[in-house]
Amino acid sequence: MNATVQRSLSLEEPAAHCAAQARLHPQKADAHVRFSQLGKVYQGQQGPVAALQGIDLDIQRGEIFGIIGRSGAGKSSLIRTINRLEQPSSGRVLIDQVDIAAFNEDKLVELRRNIGMIFQHFNLMSAKTVWKNVELPLKVAGVPKEQRQRKVAELLELVGLQDKHKAYPAQLSGGQKQRVGIARALVHDPQILLCDEATSALDPETTQSILGLLREINQRLGLTIILITHEMAVIREICDRVVILEGGQVVEQGPVWQVFGDPQHEVSKTLLAPLQHALPQDLQARLHAQPSGNNASVVLDLQFTGSDGNEPDLSALFSAFGGRVSLLHGGVERIQGRALGHLLLAVSHSPLSPEELLLRARKQAQHAKVLGYVA
Repeated sequence: MNATVQRSLSLEEPAAHCAAQARLHPQKADAHVRFSQLGKVYQGQQGPVAALQGIDLDIQRGEIFGIIGRSGAGKSSLIRTINRLEQPSSGRVLIDQVDIAAFNEDKLVELRRNIGMIFQHFNLMSAKTVWKNVELPLKVAGVPKEQRQRKVAELLELVGLQDKHKAYPAQLSGGQKQRVGIARALVHDPQILLCDEATSALDPETTQSILGLLREINQRLGLTIILITHEMAVIREICDRVVILEGGQVVEQGPVWQVFGDPQHEVSKTLLAPLQHALPQDLQARLHAQPSGNNASVVLDLQFTGSDGNEPDLSALFSAFGGRVSLLHGGVERIQGRALGHLLLAVSHSPLSPEELLLRARKQAQHAKVLGYVA
């Protein structure tokens, strides 16, 4: 942490009820960022609009924490309360157990130097070179020239742009511009890095490279990274935990594998739908509610949520059905070391009834259902 900020934060005593909460819930004492009953109300033309309502969240030090939701869910409002670009209407934001609401302008400057931020559209100065874009915050802070040069050189090497230091933003690709933005966000050695839709303007290949860089920065520098996105693929790729917002409220949260493996809220399921194996149209057209002949196959939908920590045992599964088993559709992926996914199986020539097949399927998979029959 920036030494000046560390001193300022450590001099502040948390409120008495904060200390009580920490004693009752020791994990809260370790939270790097904590939202407590946070609310934000904007005054719109038609009256007050609640952008955030009763947000309670703990973000642990050193984790990559994802905030996702549809447009207007409150993602940007939430992340901007961390550096006080937005002032909460109610509740509190605590960083290292210190309520930042009472910070004066001087302390806010110190706080914001301890919190880096990168943006969707890069926010680079077109008339300045890569080097000068990264150097500017240090210059504004009055850092001596020799220290500035050393710091900028280190950061450009970190983000892989040491050979682009004389280039202007117009000469860079989107991914290179975002790397400049990341380098600039790290100039004050922050402990927290906020990412506001940082990959939304990038193509898939470039997105992967930027996410890889963020993961490397998290591991090498130990930063707490908080990112907002509307893309579940980004959450799956990089985050440790995720919270899903809807209408300014938390509707679901947990480890990424858990939310992906067994989403509970309709919003979560909707956001995950593009990544999941939907029933193909040709298979849907062949599917019937009742068997159409003696050779009809039962179609089973098996879901593996990763909750038991085991790999799907396909050999045991197929043996349990006692007939011919065909894989129609689906797949299993690994998220945070857990195997999860859907398998659509067609079972024929089995001595077991559909109900008996279902009971055996549920011994191997966390969820199972009969979808119908195919000829």
